[in-house]
Amino acid sequence: MIQIDVEAPGESGAREMLLDRTMGPDRHQKTSERLRENRLPASGLALVARDGGEIIGTVRLWNVAAGGRDALLLGPLAIAPERQSEGLGGKLMRAALNRAAMFGHGAVILVGDAEYYARFGFSAEPTQSLLMPGPVERKRFLALELRDGALDGACGMLVATGDWSAPPLSATDFPLVASPSGLDLADTSR
Repeated sequence: MIQIDVEAPGESGAREMLLDRTMGPDRHQKTSERLRENRLPASGLALVARDGGEIIGTVRLWNVAAGGRDALLLGPLAIAPERQSEGLGGKLMRAALNRAAMFGHGAVILVGDAEYYARFGFSAEPTQSLLMPGPVERKRFLALELRDGALDGACGMLVATGDWSAPPLSATDFPLVASPSGLDLADTSR
């Protein structure tokens, strides 16, 4: 029996193997990946489809700012090749969009096949004044407003806003060095 549920922390390896099989070795080169690098998915919005204990599908949503408006970036959506054409992608999409709306998010953005995603209400119109941090085909740059007007006036570059998967480097990550005056440069108590 197929179950759609939140991805468990220990399932990331199986998810990565599924993505390698379905999307190929160049998947990390995609522009959308720049917005996912070193970030955690939006809380409660990393979903998997399981058949027994096997992960056969995955979708994640990521926090972004779209021209100053809070939004989610969806992707990747992947179904095991041998399980495609069973409607699992649609089930994962509906579950992800329903959860995003339930959690109060206003809009979902993605880069993908316009014909496929139109059935869920996505179109290129809401992204006309938005940019990705790399090349993207405009006809594949799509959005869906979960709340009317969520992207009204949105203009500019999409920027990742989600939690870091590992904290960025800070001054405390480096050894303390004495200045020529003998003062500790990292010591701000003086």
